[in-house]
Amino acid sequence: MNKTLHLAFGVFGNATGLFLFLAPTITFKRIVMKRSTEQFSGIPYVMTLLNCLLSAWYGLPFISPNNILVSIINGTGAAIESLYVLIFLIFAPKKERAKIFGLLVVILAVFSVVAFVSLFAIHDSHKRKLICGFAATIFSITMYASPLSVMRMVIKTKSVEFMPFFLSLFVFLCGTSWFIYGLIGKDPFLAVPNGFGCGLGAMQLILYFIYRGNKGETKKPNKDESLEMGLSKPNP
Repeated sequence: MNKTLHLAFGVFGNATGLFLFLAPTITFKRIVMKRSTEQFSGIPYVMTLLNCLLSAWYGLPFISPNNILVSIINGTGAAIESLYVLIFLIFAPKKERAKIFGLLVVILAVFSVVAFVSLFAIHDSHKRKLICGFAATIFSITMYASPLSVMRMVIKTKSVEFMPFFLSLFVFLCGTSWFIYGLIGKDPFLAVPNGFGCGLGAMQLILYFIYRGNKGETKKPNKDESLEMGLSKPNP
């Protein structure tokens, strides 16, 4: 019974995860059509790429047995996020492009170090799982924490204009699916970060239903604020 439930929540997690990764396609369609990244930030996509790479690595059988579904969805996510980052680099202003490219080099170096160390420096399977699991957990929490500032904006402006309902819904569903998957599989490296994502998604949905009927004026982000994931761009 546990194996069946484990598989079922893994498959459901793959489905909701795919919708979550595809949610920004509307943003990138706008970027391509306008040939400009406007005030959107590329940071969430680079950080999500790192999370996908580390999580896909963690799910491989020689790192973490019985988690191949984790590798499948995160491998797919890594391909999608790579495309987003490439589009961002093509259409971003020179200064922003340099910043995102530098961050991309750093995150690829981080992944390479984790992969190299786990393959060649650690021969104990338990220690290998611990190191890869901690790395994946840290960056999974970072990815899920990205919308915290957009939630602050929702509370401040009393408007959900920059917190789309379906994005919040799939954050909740994806986090919940993998949280339960981690609990059933007794894997804290999956349960902890996705439990955080489940709670954060629930908070976003609560905010959405509180402010969805607001007809008042909304505060637009200024030129130093990102419209994506609520991240603020640093002052020049």
